[in-house]
Order: sequence, then structure tokens, then C-alpha cells
Amino acid sequence: MIDYPDLFAEIGISKSDVKKRLTDTFNTMFFDPHERIYFDLGDHMGYMLDTGNNDARSEGMSYGMMMAVQMDRQDLFNRLWLFSKTFMHHKEGKYEGYFAWSVRPDGVRNAQGPAPDGEEYFAMALFFASARWGDGAEPFDYSVQARDILSHCLHQAELVEGGNPMWDPQNHLIKFVPETPFSDPSYHLPHFYEIFALRADESDRSFWKQAAQASREYIALSCHPITGMASEYAQYDGTPIELHGKKQQFYSDAYRVAMNIGLDAAWFGITPELTAVVNNLQTWLMNNTSPGEYDSYMLDGTPIGEPAMHPTAIIVTTAAASLASDNAYRMTWVEHFWETPLRKGDRRYYDNCLYLFSLMMLGGEYKIY
Repeated sequence: MIDYPDLFAEIGISKSDVKKRLTDTFNTMFFDPHERIYFDLGDHMGYMLDTGNNDARSEGMSYGMMMAVQMDRQDLFNRLWLFSKTFMHHKEGKYEGYFAWSVRPDGVRNAQGPAPDGEEYFAMALFFASARWGDGAEPFDYSVQARDILSHCLHQAELVEGGNPMWDPQNHLIKFVPETPFSDPSYHLPHFYEIFALRADESDRSFWKQAAQASREYIALSCHPITGMASEYAQYDGTPIELHGKKQQFYSDAYRVAMNIGLDAAWFGITPELTAVVNNLQTWLMNNTSPGEYDSYMLDGTPIGEPAMHPTAIIVTTAAASLASDNAYRMTWVEHFWETPLRKGDRRYYDNCLYLFSLMMLGGEYKIY
């Protein structure tokens, strides 16, 4: 039995206040007529809207499913999963078994290719759903669906003509997309892989155990030794990559690395090398910025003169890192989180997804099922 840490309690916030904040946040994101990011589609489906890009993404759909299973809302979970299976899931071709990363709210695909962070969250949410609610009839045979996703992720080259796996079979590292020989540090979820090593197809379990260790090493390798910042995209040796015309390195995707380190520590214990990373990040940001006033940065902390698109995300993910950190500013970041409201406006989708996850983490409410 895991004793999930509650860092809000350490700053005097009661459990009832944490649960109220969690319920209010969830209800705002799923049901508020003005601030929601979840929408029904017909009688049986629903989607999470990226409000900045007006699309539904495998990232957001799988995030929504994780939120729903954590909040014990099987109805919402099934709506999101049915939308994903109906409109995003490839039934044939080189991406068979994968999910198109972006579709319109009506389900028409904007792109065919997958993004592996969606697949890993889909699989983890499905395993939790199976444990919490039990498997039903297809496609709600959750654990079967999860194992099928992970099988494709590792064996696509064998299963499908022209297919590429989402994890490199030699170094055990997740790829940015199946065709690329490099990674995205924020995709690395060693705490998920530890669970995959217990629940995936038995023949693949040793791979997932090795992937957990490889990802912890990769995260430490890819983060700057002074600022603790990770880049959005990086080679397998951790070297940053410029992609999509972005000059900055510490940018939107990269904010998730600190949050992922925090949850890994909460579920599976401290990794000293990752504690060093988040100590550096929390300290650098505390000493060189003001809460909510962030630029886009190179890994050494050099600002490029372009305001961060998701400033709330920086606050909440850096606070979630307090689950793994031990520096002088650790609880100050938790206080900053508690004082930070949900984001409003067109760009609220990404910030608020990370807000809800980080809120669950810091309050001891993000649980393994």
C-alpha cells in the first residue's frame, strides 16, 4: 500500500479544502459553460478540446481519461474512450493500432500520425479503469485494450508492414514519433513503465522494467546541470534538438518533465539524480523569475524575448516537483500553487490539464489502481 504524500497538509491546508479544490477544478474543466474543455458528442461520446488550436488531441483525450478514472467517473471515461476508438484509432495501414494525434471536434482527422505520449496515457488510464471498474464488453474491455496498445508500441515493425515501434528496441527510450530516432524528454514516464512491467503482455514485461530505468537516466541526462531545464526535443544522448522552427528549448512540452519527476517520486520513491534536477529547476526559477512572469528560455536560462505561452503550467508543474525535491524553496512552490487559480481564455486547455494533475499529486489524490 502506497502512502501518497500530501504536501498541502504541510502548509496547513486541510484535506477537506484540498478535495473541494479538486472537485471544483474538475467540475470547471468538465462542466462549466464558459471554462470547460470537455464536450459531449452525441449520446455516447465526448472529447477534450484544445482551446488554443480548436482540435481534440490524443494527448488531451488520454489526459481526460486519466482524470475521469481518478475521479471515479466511468461515464465520462467511456465517452472519451469511445470517441478515441471511433475517430482516432487506426484500423489498418502502417499506423494500425495507433491513434491519430489530432482530429476536429467532429472527429475528422487533421493528421494521421500518432504521438506516443497519447498511447502511453491511454494504456495507463485503461489499466486503472480495469482495476477500478472491471472489464466490460469490447471496446470497454479495458485491460485487453491497454495490452493491445502496448504491444503495438513495441512490436509495430513485426505486426504491420511498414510500421515503426514507439520505443527504440535497443535503448528502451520512447521516440518523439515512431519514425524519428530522437525523443521528447517530457514523454518519459518511468512510473508508468513500472506498472506496465506488471500488467503488459508477460513477454514484454522485462522491456518495460528496463524502460523505466532507461528513462530515469535519460531525464537526468537531458536536463541542464545548473538550471534543471529540459528541452522540448532531444537526441538519445540528451542533446537538444531544434524542431518546428522553435529557437527556444525550455518551452511548453518541457514543463511536464518536473511534474513527471514528482509523480515518479510519489509512486516509486526518490531517484537522487532526478532530485538534483528539480532542485536546480526550483532554485533557478525562484532566483531569476517572478511567479507567472516567464519568458521562453534556452537550457542555460537565457531568455529569448518571447513570453511563455503557458505560464500557469510552469508554476503548477514546478510545484509538483516538490514531491521529489529537498531544497529551501520546496514548500514555497507548493504555496505558489495553492495561490494560483485555473487559467482562463483560449490557452487554458494545456495549463489546466497540468493544473489538475499537479493538484492531485500534491494533495495525495493521484493514485495507482
